[in-house]
Amino acid sequence: MSEILDRITEKILRQIDGEGFRQKGAFNLRHNGIALCHGDSEHIKIRKKEDRQGIDIFIDGATKGEQVHIPVVVDASGMKDEVYNDFYIEEGAEVTIIAGCGIHNSGCNESRHDGIHSFHVGKGANVRYEEKHYGEGEGTGAKVLNPVTKIYLEEDAVFTLDTVQIKGVDSTVRKTDVELGENAKLYVIEKLMTHDSQTAQSDMEVQMNGSGSSAQIISRSVAKGESRQVFHPKAVGNAGCHAHVQCDSIIMDHAEVSSIPEINARHLDAAIIHEAAIGRINDEQLVKLRTLGMTEEEAESIIIDNFLN
Repeated sequence: MSEILDRITEKILRQIDGEGFRQKGAFNLRHNGIALCHGDSEHIKIRKKEDRQGIDIFIDGATKGEQVHIPVVVDASGMKDEVYNDFYIEEGAEVTIIAGCGIHNSGCNESRHDGIHSFHVGKGANVRYEEKHYGEGEGTGAKVLNPVTKIYLEEDAVFTLDTVQIKGVDSTVRKTDVELGENAKLYVIEKLMTHDSQTAQSDMEVQMNGSGSSAQIISRSVAKGESRQVFHPKAVGNAGCHAHVQCDSIIMDHAEVSSIPEINARHLDAAIIHEAAIGRINDEQLVKLRTLGMTEEEAESIIIDNFLN
């Protein structure tokens, strides 16, 4: 890679990999549609797919407390990168998967990444999946990210999905589908901020098929400028289960936010709750911070940071 490309890649990696990407243990760095480098650990193996773009990640049951880093960087204007990654997590494994995609677009053509990720989580396994999306670049070309996430949880499995998009992505359509087995648990934390004329759509469907399964879905967003956001989380109880869906948004300027939580009970012992709230920044909080000597912009920034975090 050239020196300038190194600088761009390193900058983006700092944004999308909070733990710090390093060529150690299990990792795979994808750059402009090519696996730039990858490595295995004793218990985690990464293999290139033979039939299409992407990788298979095999995590054995002896994995305890390890991390897998699989970031994607796109800095070629006009590129569409589509990748299929499949994770096979064996019974009893405990692992954190740190993903994310950053796009740097200095040109006039759209740059786009579509990541299709499937997780097959064995009995009693505990998985944390962190995904950050980020866009930058002085060009006029759009930065587009359309992730698809499919999660299949066997008995007693636990999955935490932590997704963040806070800057620079012009358009995103996120689709998440989850199926829970007996006593499986799902935790979702979704944080999103849009500005200018950006658009974001998040569609999620959680099927609680096993007795004792549960899901907690928390979505927080801030919409600025003339941006548009649509949230549609759906929780379906097909057995005795518990679920709580909560969508909270701050709206600013001339933005628009639609929150459409949907719950569907198909079993007598399915207990599902949903909440949705959209509102402006609290004036009393603004005034209090202004009295401490902050500008209006500084006060808004602190309120937003605390809301999203």
